[in-house]
Amino acid sequence: MEKLMDLTYEEYDSFVNTHKKSHFLQSYEWGQFCKDKKGLVPHYVGLKKNNKLIAACLILAKKTPFKLYYGYSPRGFILDYEDFELIKEFTMLLKEYMKENKYIYIKFDPDIKYQDIDENANPVEGGENNYKLYEYMKSLGYKHTGFYKNYNGNQPRYSFRINLKRPWEEVEGVFNKSFSKSIRRSYNYDLEIDNEPNAKAFFELHQKNSDKDDFNAHSSDYFETFTDDMKDKVKYFNAYIYPKKLADKFKQEIENVEKELETNQKRKKDLEDQLVKLKKDYEEFKNIKEDKLLVCSLICTYTKNRAWSFFIGNDVIGNTTFAVSRCYYEAIKDAHEKGYDFFDLFGTVGDPNTKVKNLAKLHDFKRKFGDEYIEFIGEFDLVNKKFMYKLLPILLKVYRKIRRS
Repeated sequence: MEKLMDLTYEEYDSFVNTHKKSHFLQSYEWGQFCKDKKGLVPHYVGLKKNNKLIAACLILAKKTPFKLYYGYSPRGFILDYEDFELIKEFTMLLKEYMKENKYIYIKFDPDIKYQDIDENANPVEGGENNYKLYEYMKSLGYKHTGFYKNYNGNQPRYSFRINLKRPWEEVEGVFNKSFSKSIRRSYNYDLEIDNEPNAKAFFELHQKNSDKDDFNAHSSDYFETFTDDMKDKVKYFNAYIYPKKLADKFKQEIENVEKELETNQKRKKDLEDQLVKLKKDYEEFKNIKEDKLLVCSLICTYTKNRAWSFFIGNDVIGNTTFAVSRCYYEAIKDAHEKGYDFFDLFGTVGDPNTKVKNLAKLHDFKRKFGDEYIEFIGEFDLVNKKFMYKLLPILLKVYRKIRRS
């Protein structure tokens, strides 16, 4: 009988990185990062036929105090989801693997669209869907954990995804007018964009975001380890300003507009409005002591043919100078130039009318990029020990409470 095999780095990386369902969360490097920073044990397994690898997955294993394991295959498995026989065979082998290795269950949440949705997250009548796959997975014994709307699962179940397999002019054409306007306005601030990895500087911006938006920040070491472990699958987009140069620039422009106001009464209203904006910009930068200042940093991740935005850090000036929009723009343009299939914004809500302020704000920003609002199929659990599967959440809750005390 066939068995799931442990794969070498070369075997696993070559297969996962180039497969049509590739995802950076299934990369070898992500497994190493989860080992270093999350205390999980990565296992890279696959199925071969005629010495050819046809399916694989990363399983992140967590040992319980009861000498049993549970596992998670983020955005896995990597296989052809149109081949139901392959899915069935892989599932049967995974069940044997779980028995041999004392797993309670393994969870996975594939990069598979559930159904076409409109801007309000409602199903599109006559649109594409994967209902048949959903029912088939359940028939094989997978337990679907529900169609959660916001960020209640391990990964976002909704996202915005930009198709890059078309001319750049068409990609720009899907951008919302206000987003395109913010890009144009960013050039007024002479932003300098580079790709130098700087985890410590990123952390400082990330911490400012966490203070403002009330979420728990990762540590500086977390981002340093992430950057080191992910290697060539990560790229920074940093936006810098030169405050003194900007202050001098706006001071000169103020003088120019004031002179024009003395002689051009026909444009009085426009010039006065322009003057108000210039004075506001001048006040923003005149007292900043740093010669060069990082105001926004975006971290993106990649497989060979796909791209995702993953972490963003910015301060107030990053918003004032439209550096946030500019970093996303530069990242999307870079991915298009390098021939990636899509750029994914990695998560939004499934309820565009949510009353959760921060989530509503996030969704409103990301929808301005246009293109596809996508709903993923969700999480499936393959259960090996049914009694322990039901008992585990209760036992872990008690165990963690005891440890804290």
